[in-house]
This record gives sequence, structure tokens and C-alpha cells, in this order.
Amino acid sequence: MSTATAPEPIREHVTAVTAVLTVVGYGLVAATFGGLLPIFPDIGEQGVNLLGHAIAVVNTAATITLVLGWRAIRRGDVRTHRTYMVTSFALILLFLLLYLPKVGGGGEKRFVLSASYAFVPTWEWIRPAYLAMLAIHILLSVIAMPVVLYALMLGLTHTPAELRESIHPRVGRIAAVSWILSLVLGVLTYLLLNHLYAYEFSPV
Repeated sequence: MSTATAPEPIREHVTAVTAVLTVVGYGLVAATFGGLLPIFPDIGEQGVNLLGHAIAVVNTAATITLVLGWRAIRRGDVRTHRTYMVTSFALILLFLLLYLPKVGGGGEKRFVLSASYAFVPTWEWIRPAYLAMLAIHILLSVIAMPVVLYALMLGLTHTPAELRESIHPRVGRIAAVSWILSLVLGVLTYLLLNHLYAYEFSPV
């Protein structure tokens, strides 16, 4: 991870750049949820479902690349680790491009305790479990963003030798664990809501 192409101001102010990017990311999501960005077309329930399926595929792919990246660095393969982690981040940016129009131009799907298949149980604890997984998924997503950005910025602006002497390994572990758990829970709640149980749709 050479620093040859890293602008010196970014290299010297990784924390500040991370803070700015985090605020921008949070701001985009918050403004979309609050209806302050009326720029998204009305996609309706069909569009929400289509984007939801695409997001699940993207999140599954990101989970796989994160795990592979983690395995690579444990073997000492820095180049492969870097490739997988940059790919994971690119997938999360793709997720954001899909997620914002889904929220801003679609609507909300609420979990209903009604099994889609006869073999799926309708235990009463399924709904609280779904809501708990969803809450943890959202919380981890919020926590992971600045940590992931900081680890990525360090990785892209410092050499492997410098990174070994920095907090990158520790921050990277926190970022990877929170990121992977968030993605896995996101995919699980997607399966429960869209494939195993039913939902009620409320347009924006």
C-alpha cells in the first residue's frame, strides 16, 4: 500500500477526512429518511422489492469479500487483503446508491407474523427476534461507518510497514467484526421479511 498517490493533506489528516465523510454519509441517510431530499422517483412496492433483492445480493457479496480479506491479512497477504477490503467498500457504496432511492422513493415494509410457507413456524418470538436483529443491524451500521472509513483511509494512505506500527490492525478488527455482523443480520432480516414471513407495505 504505497503512499505515492496519497495527497499529503489527506495522509496527515485521516481523522478529519473520516469525520467529514461520516457526516456526509449520515446526512444523506437522515435527509432521505426525513423527506428532505425530494429527488427520488416514486418506485412503488415493486421497485422497493427489486431494490431490496439487489441490496441483499450486494450485502452477501460484501460479507464474503470481508471474510476473505480478513483471512488474507491473517496469512500476511497484504495485497490480497487490500483488494478485498477496497472491493468491500465499493460494494457498500453500491448498497448506498440502492438504499437511498429505496427509502426516498419507495416506502416501508412492516413485518407480519404470517408464514409464507406451510413448513415455516409462526412462533410468537419470531417477531421480537426480527425486531431485535433489525435494531442491532442498524446500530452496528451506524457504529461501523466511521470505523470502517478510518481503517480504509489509513490503509490507502500508509505503507504496510507504517500500518503495522499504527492502530490500523486494532481498528481494522473492530471495523470488520461490526461490519460483518451488521451485514449478516441485514441479510437474515431480509430473508425473514421477504421470503419466510409476510409484510405490510406503506408507501412514502
